[in-house]
Amino acid sequence: MHKLSLKEARRKLWRGETTSELLTENVFQQIQAHEPVVQAYLSIYREQALAQAKAADERLKKGDTDGAPLLGLPLALKDNLNLAGTETTCASKILKGYISRYTATAVQKLLDAGAVITGKLNLDEFAMGSSTENSALQKTTNPWDKERVPGGSSGGAAAAVAADECFGSLGSDTGGSIRQPAAFCGIVGLKPTYGLVSRYGLVAFGSSLDQIGPLTKTVEDAALLLNVIAGYDEKDSTSVNRPPEDYTADLNSDIAGKRLAVIKELSGEGIDAGVRQAIEKMLDKLREQGAVIETVALPSFKYALAAYYLVATSEASANLARFDGVRFGHRNKSARGTLEMFKRSRAEGFGPEVKRRIMLGTYALSAGYYDAYYLKAQKVRTLIRQDYARAFAKYDAVLSPTSPSVAFKFGAKVNDPLSMYLSDIATIPVNLAGLPGISVPCGLENKLPVGLQIATPEFTERKLLQIAAAAERSSGFERMHL
Repeated sequence: MHKLSLKEARRKLWRGETTSELLTENVFQQIQAHEPVVQAYLSIYREQALAQAKAADERLKKGDTDGAPLLGLPLALKDNLNLAGTETTCASKILKGYISRYTATAVQKLLDAGAVITGKLNLDEFAMGSSTENSALQKTTNPWDKERVPGGSSGGAAAAVAADECFGSLGSDTGGSIRQPAAFCGIVGLKPTYGLVSRYGLVAFGSSLDQIGPLTKTVEDAALLLNVIAGYDEKDSTSVNRPPEDYTADLNSDIAGKRLAVIKELSGEGIDAGVRQAIEKMLDKLREQGAVIETVALPSFKYALAAYYLVATSEASANLARFDGVRFGHRNKSARGTLEMFKRSRAEGFGPEVKRRIMLGTYALSAGYYDAYYLKAQKVRTLIRQDYARAFAKYDAVLSPTSPSVAFKFGAKVNDPLSMYLSDIATIPVNLAGLPGISVPCGLENKLPVGLQIATPEFTERKLLQIAAAAERSSGFERMHL
């Protein structure tokens, strides 16, 4: 049962061929069998989940599925999403033991849709990283190869789905943190348009970049979850008020005549040869479906990495100022005086990568350097948006590898921050422009999955998912099962 896609599990549930309790028990058996190695979960809610499953079965017996498209389906959450009454740590010592007092809007929408929540998942501390090696709490491994990273920062969310330890999960994406781990773990990862999904209740990293999205086994599963979590929220000032859409509507439509562009700057130097080869094979299959594929130059992309790490760290510096030992989180008990307590609490609570980004951001925002760094980065962000706009005037979507390499081994990049940051070189421009992007498995290199990234104009998720579904149908990719 745990090997089923979200849609397949729902079909069996609603036909009475299984029960939510049985599905949930299957998931917990999978967790029990493989968590000692995978270590995707930081918190497991077995008792609560089984109670939710039992309640779902009562509704299913009555045929009461109205307004509950996820009724009885076990899902999991990245541990930077608040769920009232549960611990939210962001995989950081500074929040260890913090109990959420409220529930994130996207999470509440899952609950309202009848989902069963199995637990909270590991991540790079405060979502800062590309390998989940920055977690202060535990080491998550890649289900394809336990010697390799699952990607990050949503590494736990990707690994749990790949290991069939849930039927889908919610993660957050600031610079590729859904798409890159999805590529590394051979699953689908969707970053919606900025403002389509409420950020209320997501612990902020980079407020102008963060977006909640699904990690799933199939493109259709991602569309099903997006149907639930998308929508306006008055609690989020960046939420966009748009009419609801059915994101599953065009999944079976063909892509004959679609004009697709391969990004020149993300298809040559710096991309591993095996990754390029897998992408080329996928492009040939899209051509066979009638798509027109050309190469497009987006010259501002060479500045994207630098611009992103100025914008993101500046926003992180401001957002993480609230963790000072006063209102919540870790507090140093031996400090004499308020200032010393601030310093010691933050020094003890934050890990090295978080400290590095806070210092970078504080420097970029300082009076003497604001114009030279932060303001210039925002100008580059505008150039990136303009490059995308020119491309979309001619093409339906732009394509690239999701990551320049397949999953790398633990320790390979942890002592070289720049090399680690380069893992997100293909995904970062999508966040800077606020566009929707998706990673779909498209092949293997060295027996490890390769992801194809597709991006379309803002609020065109239906078209994005249509093209992604076409790629998925022709890829021939087979998910691994532990």
